[in-house]
Amino acid sequence: MIPQLPLALRWPRRQRFEHFHAGANAAALAAVQALATAPDAPWVYLHGPAGSGRSHLLMAACQAASAAGRRVQYLPLAAVADRAAAIRGVAGSELLALDDLGAIAGQADAEHALFDLYNRARAEGSELLFAAEAAPAQLGLGLPDLRSRLGACTQFALKPLDDAERREVLKAQAASRGIELDDGVLDWLFARYARDLGALLDLLDRLDQASLAAQRRITIPFLRGFLREAGESAP
Repeated sequence: MIPQLPLALRWPRRQRFEHFHAGANAAALAAVQALATAPDAPWVYLHGPAGSGRSHLLMAACQAASAAGRRVQYLPLAAVADRAAAIRGVAGSELLALDDLGAIAGQADAEHALFDLYNRARAEGSELLFAAEAAPAQLGLGLPDLRSRLGACTQFALKPLDDAERREVLKAQAASRGIELDDGVLDWLFARYARDLGALLDLLDRLDQASLAAQRRITIPFLRGFLREAGESAP
């Protein structure tokens, strides 16, 4: 079965196009935006490491297409137990985003289900958007025809933001909230905390609330104490 999310949580607020910091991925962003809103845009296959924004772009595409009045579905295959049944169960969407394709690699039933879905979507005029950690040829799929179909999509290798870009995003997001993050605080944070941009922005949300409640600036001592109290201790 496809996991059902509450409507309010289906397209998280931060997982929107306007919150995607493209960096070297501007061409991928433009292609996904076109697929979300323009009829007959080329199908897109995104691949890249964790933290490169794959799921962000898929959910942003679904949100934008839904806002434009299109029927959409998002299927996170890694979160589904019976993947073949979930793939066969999707229907009636004008845009279908399939995440974590690597989860079906080596599962013959699921691979055949995706192959059939691909062909059905072509025949019905639906549009598909794919994301995985690797390109189709490197994904470990056992069905040659499926590899061929996926390889025919417009492909983009997503690149995570580098440290300098993450720092700039974090500083800009902090400034938009009236928070000043000096370079010393950022140096300390980047040396001791996960550098995934999503994790950093989630931390900024929590720090914003904590600093307002305590009526204190975000300094290294404040940050150290906050992380320890949150069970995310840092030296």
